[in-house]
Amino acid sequence: MKLDPETFAPGHFRWDFSDGVATVTLNRPERKNPLTFESYAELRDAFRALVYTPEVKTVVVTGAGGNFSSGGDVHEIIGPLTEMEMPGLLRFTRMTGDLVKAMRACPQPIVAALDGVCVGAGAILAMASDIRLATPETKTAFLFTRVGLAGCDMGACAILPRLIGQGRASELLFTGRVMSAEEGERWGFHNRLVEQGSLLDEARTLARGLARGPTFAHGITKTQLNSEWAVSLETAIEMEAQAQAICMATNDFRRAFEAFAARKTPEFKGD
Repeated sequence: MKLDPETFAPGHFRWDFSDGVATVTLNRPERKNPLTFESYAELRDAFRALVYTPEVKTVVVTGAGGNFSSGGDVHEIIGPLTEMEMPGLLRFTRMTGDLVKAMRACPQPIVAALDGVCVGAGAILAMASDIRLATPETKTAFLFTRVGLAGCDMGACAILPRLIGQGRASELLFTGRVMSAEEGERWGFHNRLVEQGSLLDEARTLARGLARGPTFAHGITKTQLNSEWAVSLETAIEMEAQAQAICMATNDFRRAFEAFAARKTPEFKGD
């Protein structure tokens, strides 16, 4: 499935596209942007489609109304889950995990612009992004134990320790407590903190800068960041040798050399 970024009109979030940057806005501000069965599925399908949508160079994910996301909707998701049998529960948990897999598998760098409430599945969406900008008001929590569930939700036990360390991840996933914005920056979860009024501008500026870069090579970088988690150093170095050789055969690599030789700024085209 390929989506047309100029005409794509999702039903469960807001989509904007400009300068190669797609902005995905969770858009139920009156409820702090909770997720539903339908929005999970639509987000999953959109990120899957980005694999085949080279016009989109980078993605910004954010929330409307001063909050990122309050996670799964209590009435529209959590309530119905208590009435489901195991096959239905497993279909749901696999579907939510598929959203994270789609975010990690799409070649575009994903910049999360975080503010206010960022909890539960919202914290997972932030975690699954490649770069996170947050405001000082951002409060992040992996709340699963608060509702009687395990902290191992949607890849949290695999990804979070790699971002902030095993001990810190263990504390957050066991307790469900809030990680402050300052802690998040100090621990490496947030790349940096910015003021509320400039959050989206800063995220889009970063995304546009990435969109002007060698986007094919960005996709290779993201692939290697994902795939080198569970291999030996020897295997990783060989994987990177092959990946870099592929990039050296691209037109963008030649453009960069020619621009450097002419003392100009390269204009990358992603091929």
